[in-house]
Amino acid sequence: MINLGMEPPPPASSSGTAEKAFSFLSKGWQEVRDSAGADLQLMRARANSFKNLADRELENFLHSASAFSAPPRPPVEGSIAELEFVKRIQPKLSEIRRAYSSPEFSRKVLEKWSPKSTIRIDLSRIRNAIVAEVDEVGAVLDLSKDGVRGRRRRVRWKGEEKEKEWEPIRLLKKRLKELERKSQSGDIFGNFKSSEFVEKVKLSLKSICKEPQESKEIPPLDLPELLAYLVKQSGPLFDQLGIRRDICNKIVEALCSRHKDQLLCHSLSEKEASLLGNGNITDELDLRIASVLESTGHHYDSGFWTDPIKCDIAEKKHHVAIVTTASLPWMTGTAVNPLFRAAYLAKSARQDVTLVVPWICKSDQELVYPNGMTFSSPEEQEAFIRNWVEERVGFKADFKISFYPGKFSKERRSIIPAGDTTQFIPSREADIAILEEPEHLNWYHHGKRWTDKFNHVVGVVHTNYLEYIKREKNGAIQAFLVKHINNWVTRAYCHKVLRLSAATQDLPKSVICNVHGVNPKFLKIGEKMAAERERGDLAFSKGAYFLGKMVWAKGYRELIDLLAKHRNELEGFKLDVYGNGEDSHEVQSAAQKLDLNLNFLKGRDHADDSLHGYKVFINPSVSDVLCTATAEALAMGKFVICADHPSNDFFRAFPNCLTYKTSEDFVARVKEAMANEPQPLTPEQRYNLSWEAATQRFMEYSELDRVLSSNNDEPNGDKSSNIKAVKKSISMPDLSDVMDGGLAFAHYCLTGNEILRLSTGAIPGTRDYDKQHCMDLHLLPPQVQNPVYGW
Repeated sequence: MINLGMEPPPPASSSGTAEKAFSFLSKGWQEVRDSAGADLQLMRARANSFKNLADRELENFLHSASAFSAPPRPPVEGSIAELEFVKRIQPKLSEIRRAYSSPEFSRKVLEKWSPKSTIRIDLSRIRNAIVAEVDEVGAVLDLSKDGVRGRRRRVRWKGEEKEKEWEPIRLLKKRLKELERKSQSGDIFGNFKSSEFVEKVKLSLKSICKEPQESKEIPPLDLPELLAYLVKQSGPLFDQLGIRRDICNKIVEALCSRHKDQLLCHSLSEKEASLLGNGNITDELDLRIASVLESTGHHYDSGFWTDPIKCDIAEKKHHVAIVTTASLPWMTGTAVNPLFRAAYLAKSARQDVTLVVPWICKSDQELVYPNGMTFSSPEEQEAFIRNWVEERVGFKADFKISFYPGKFSKERRSIIPAGDTTQFIPSREADIAILEEPEHLNWYHHGKRWTDKFNHVVGVVHTNYLEYIKREKNGAIQAFLVKHINNWVTRAYCHKVLRLSAATQDLPKSVICNVHGVNPKFLKIGEKMAAERERGDLAFSKGAYFLGKMVWAKGYRELIDLLAKHRNELEGFKLDVYGNGEDSHEVQSAAQKLDLNLNFLKGRDHADDSLHGYKVFINPSVSDVLCTATAEALAMGKFVICADHPSNDFFRAFPNCLTYKTSEDFVARVKEAMANEPQPLTPEQRYNLSWEAATQRFMEYSELDRVLSSNNDEPNGDKSSNIKAVKKSISMPDLSDVMDGGLAFAHYCLTGNEILRLSTGAIPGTRDYDKQHCMDLHLLPPQVQNPVYGW
């Protein structure tokens, strides 16, 4: 008896992964049954083939029997007996052949052949017929059963020493024996329990997951998920309306909180879901939406507004263009800090760096640059810039310097770009752009979209423009408009925005990180002062001072108010003030009227030898984003007294930084600093103030490190990021991207109208550069170009 019944294997208990995999596969048992039916059809075909082979063997056997009588020689006794036996059983064999060759016999046998059926073949009548004939000729035919299933038959002839079997019968018995052994021992399904097999199945499922008809069943989106995704995608609109992003995030979390535990249960495997276990709910919602779309076969390739043609970096070395709004010898933060950033980024030699600075005509240079300094050519100014930075960093500044045309605005006290700044970066180098003050650069930008020309655009916010504007006439209304314009242009033109501190407005795509360091000269001064103190010398022989451009917004109003309010508590306290600026006369007049003990001196470099002996630096300003002078004073080992304000959050970690919340706290901090000595900086504290550390923070928070290493894909990278990248690559077009492109297009159209530009405060003639710029920079006259946004 042949038993082909297949019973489902026992549930796996070795590991949780094997149980889940086996449970998943058991759901497809119907497919296994269908496959078994196909196998039975194949076995039926093989049985027919075996029947035909048996026919041919019987024919050969009968022909061989008839040939025994052909030789003329007299047969021996045994041959006569065998010949007589063949003649007697020939009619019986013919009858047997007709019996099993009939279609009725095959149909009855194969109808009973199913995964749980047993085939029984009763050969007793055939055996009895053959035995009766054999007994008469003296041969012995043993057709007894071998085992309970009767699967084997042996034919043994009298006088033979070795058993012989019919070859087709032997092969069939061997195959049936193996099949029955596997079905009884469970080897067919036993491998399901092995973790290796389960992993292979899982990998196979992942490889075919792109086909919708073979993917896992994913439940459709429900109403809370749809509402949550709509709120999340409407973030750009809410930003423009002034609705805070944290409110939108709370709404999304509230809608998805009930589904958080099961949000990805049908979308990711257990291993992948564990990688996202600590992720926020918005990322999980993105993956959920992408998985549902993937199950439908949807694939999204490109954006609506984006330019598909960008710089293709065939070389392994990337190009970084740092575009800023000011240049030396104007000693402002947007001139100095981008210059140091370019020097230290180029020092690593991982990328080529170009510093792009404004070129202003000689008439504007006289208004901007100190001491009446002017340059007759860009080459002359470039030589001055290189000498200045190399003298301070102590190594060769191996980066290019390029110029774009600009004009100085007296009302805004800043330089406004003229024309399309993007055209001054060659297309072959348009890889990575760092926009120092991205809002300032793009207020009146009329040209190609930065994110279309460059692969990665990073904005660095230096200035708290809203704080300055609020101090002007009708400042509240102006600040409201500028706030939304800043949101508009940074969203439209940047991939990532870095804010030096939380003192700036909350811009789209922004993170907070101090990516500025101090001039190495100040760290050397601090080491020198610490060495003098160790030798027992008097390092700090002077008291307190304040240094900054003399405009009210730089903290002079707060300083005068504090000293006037606590004149009696601070009796005898003297403060030296260094600075030049547009409000110098008003500031000094106000101090004289209040009879404050302030000594006003001309502005000078903070590293000047005359400033080394001061022990306390006082900076009450709350308009700064991140005061460079505060960082320089700490680097020189001085006490710093500053307001408890977001702009000073980075400095709190330093023990010499004394912050105050109230005017009474200010008095207490001044007395504390004047009565004690500052602590020497530790090596770690010195490193945190350095440009090396600032560059490392910049590479991390701007995602520049990831972009620069994109050519060398690490096989052991962040798996969770890989999952998100794969899922989001097939997701629907992001409403945020669509809106960003629409904002850029609208901004391009509006800035092309000269009347609108002038009504919003633009300098006349800044839509294109003028003839003087053409002469100074050796440019061709501006011509009508193809539209930036083609359809």
